[in-house]
Amino acid sequence: MPQTNQLIDTLKKTLKAHGKTYADVSIHLELSEASVKRLFSDKSFSLQRLDQICQLIDLEISDLVKLMESEARSPITSLTVEQERELAADVELLLIAVCVLNHWSYEEIIDYYNIAETRCIQYLAKLDRLKLIELLPKNRIKLRVATNFKWMEDGPIQRFYKDKLEADFFSSRFVKEHERLIVINGMLAASSNAVFQRKLEQLVREFDELNQDDAQLPFEQRFGTTVVLAVRRWQYGLFESLRKRKA
Repeated sequence: MPQTNQLIDTLKKTLKAHGKTYADVSIHLELSEASVKRLFSDKSFSLQRLDQICQLIDLEISDLVKLMESEARSPITSLTVEQERELAADVELLLIAVCVLNHWSYEEIIDYYNIAETRCIQYLAKLDRLKLIELLPKNRIKLRVATNFKWMEDGPIQRFYKDKLEADFFSSRFVKEHERLIVINGMLAASSNAVFQRKLEQLVREFDELNQDDAQLPFEQRFGTTVVLAVRRWQYGLFESLRKRKA
């Protein structure tokens, strides 16, 4: 069943890539659009139906299988809005997702957090379905994300962190050895702002490289580290009332 689901998902993506809609499929199959939507929703395709739809985009079923296998091998760089929304809706699932993205093993997760073994396995199975990981025998975890994987800009995960964790993150005085808070202010031209943003992106890449390198170290030598980088045109709202209004 999971492989059938993957095949139908690949078919949907391929139809979209060819600019074909459910309406096009319904005309081709001589069915109502509602019937076609039900076919895709229930994933109840006969081989004949599958072959007919493949003909619409000049594919053989074997070609579709090859596309599915290629997708399964390709590391992902981001999730869809729906996938991020599913993670953000379940704090434990998001926690385990963050753990595996930071190269935690199954044993390290259940040793460190108060999560039952069966529940942890269920969450890992969900992450497998979301294609973040491949869950191997004996609960070994293989990441399926690219080194440049990131959450969507202003997506469900970023909004979750902003809404739920912002106050907790900034509750520190940032005076410990492993902490640093830098606030700078100036007036930049648009071109200089763009240059600075490119430097921030380079810093993010360097952080990712260090994270990948340190994944080889023993678990007890690694510590959760969060970096918040932001730049925008902004002035303190407190000063807004002091602005001189132009006529």
